[in-house]
Amino acid sequence: MPSFEDWSAPRAADIIAAHTHRQGAALPILHALQEAFGHVPHDAVPMVALALNLSRAEMHGIVTFYHDFRDTKPGSHVLKLCRAEACQSMGADTLAAQARQHLQIDWHETTGDGRTTLEPVFCLGLCACAPAAMLDGKVHGGLDEKRLAALLAQARQP
Repeated sequence: MPSFEDWSAPRAADIIAAHTHRQGAALPILHALQEAFGHVPHDAVPMVALALNLSRAEMHGIVTFYHDFRDTKPGSHVLKLCRAEACQSMGADTLAAQARQHLQIDWHETTGDGRTTLEPVFCLGLCACAPAAMLDGKVHGGLDEKRLAALLAQARQP
């Protein structure tokens, strides 16, 4: 289970400063902020914009364009289900519907108890055999109803 820091403007400033020298620094900064805080805090967006001489609107556009960035902390477990065409052709739509129904949440949402966040991912590179998923950073291929049930049970653990 990932552990994230509480929001801190000085910590965010340190993260931003560590990456501003890089070419195309916006994405590395956003990834680093999310790695530290579990999401890209709203208060960090204007800080990044200022550091990179971009408008807040430009930064907001970057954050909202990429599906990997979250604006709230994830649950204790993050379950990502592949939504790529190859996995869809192998039954991923049905499995995704089952997961959403079981968890009673939709994409980018977290269960009420804070245990599980459900995210789409658009290729895990295992599409040759069956749909794939990732739970807490570990990839699981050959997803079927039985394997999905096992992942959902893991994702519901405290």
